[in-house]
Amino acid sequence: MSKSENFIKKGTTILTAKPFAYVLCSKYKNVRCDYCFKSGKLFRCSACQYVYYCNQSCQQMSWPMHSKECARLKKFSPWGISNVARLMARIIIKLNQGGDEERGYYNETNYRKFKDLMSHCSEIKKDEKKMEHFVCLCNVLHKFLEDMPIPSTAELLGIYGRITINSFSIFNLDMNIGVGIYLGPSILDHSCKPNAVATFEGTTINVKAIEDLPSLDLSQIRIPYIDVIKTAGDRRAELQSSYYFWCDCEKCEKPEPMAEAAACPNKLCTYPCDPNADLCEKCNTKFPENFKEIFDEISEFTAYHLENMKNIAYLDVSKMCLSRQEGILHPLNVQYVQTLQTAFDSSINLQHWEEAESYAKKLINGYLAYYGEIHPSTGILYLSIGKLEVYLKKLKQAIKTLRKASLILTITHGAQHSVIVENLKPLLYQATIEDFSES
Repeated sequence: MSKSENFIKKGTTILTAKPFAYVLCSKYKNVRCDYCFKSGKLFRCSACQYVYYCNQSCQQMSWPMHSKECARLKKFSPWGISNVARLMARIIIKLNQGGDEERGYYNETNYRKFKDLMSHCSEIKKDEKKMEHFVCLCNVLHKFLEDMPIPSTAELLGIYGRITINSFSIFNLDMNIGVGIYLGPSILDHSCKPNAVATFEGTTINVKAIEDLPSLDLSQIRIPYIDVIKTAGDRRAELQSSYYFWCDCEKCEKPEPMAEAAACPNKLCTYPCDPNADLCEKCNTKFPENFKEIFDEISEFTAYHLENMKNIAYLDVSKMCLSRQEGILHPLNVQYVQTLQTAFDSSINLQHWEEAESYAKKLINGYLAYYGEIHPSTGILYLSIGKLEVYLKKLKQAIKTLRKASLILTITHGAQHSVIVENLKPLLYQATIEDFSES
């Protein structure tokens, strides 16, 4: 076979798989089908009154698993059960039904079973926080599965470890709506500068190349395990604490000065400056005498508020941080980009569309710098900007923005993906028609 025949073009689907086990995040249980994750008109399971389905077909497809948890979920009502506990329970139920023999193929001949997934039990045993979480989960599981055979503590730790190390967050647009175990795709390793990404159509995972590759060699395929808009030190710390490995990818090994850069005192200069330096390396503008002290103070101030906004973003706090960062942090400094993200998210939540558009247009530069152009998050942000521009009647600009989104999302998701068919194309059509009407 010639080299050209082995060539993998960006946008090619490398792997696709159904989940071995999965759960819908509990906060979406009233608005999404528990089986297929679609939103829309739903009806509730009359027995447990906990889960919802979009039709009888989904309910019937879900029944082999749900029948084992239905009465148990009712007992736990109205408090419910955590996502991880429910996923563990589903895995235990599946293993009791012979699921340990299920194969997840990652090529024509090779496959993984659940037992083949790494668990890192020895590392987890030394991790005080994870062990505390595990003990709490065991208590919940013994109550939830009280009349069912439950694995030993050691076996439960193995299940917990496999979930911790191998689970995928299931996304719809930019929303994390579920979590699942995918046997075949779990073989893929991490890079902070990936050549492939995982996207989802419902609960089905699709791993797509985002770079042209010389051949399909899974040992060379890399996907991101974490959000990479962080400093190399923070990425490595997160990967070490979550997955127990030290990242030596190209992005982490190579100096990344912009991640913690200061803004040049010369407003006409865009060079990312070293905050420890006395002057800008590019234009030789000197920093004020107390600049390093101010820079450190604002970095600490921002870090404190970003930590407090992990679960919910506040627009007033985001604005305060951005105001203090102005002229001190470089526009591609990680903290500045992260603060723009919280400002954008909170503007959307408050329906402040003009502000959301403004923050998103500033944020796109950070996405391009850290994610790259061909990335699901970049494509989704362009889609969000285009949607805002349509709403704000900036139709010509919306058409350009949505076309950018289309080019990216066609590669990362595929031309027939619902994000394009159900979201992007209708918006582009609307913008085109309205623009034509106004011409």
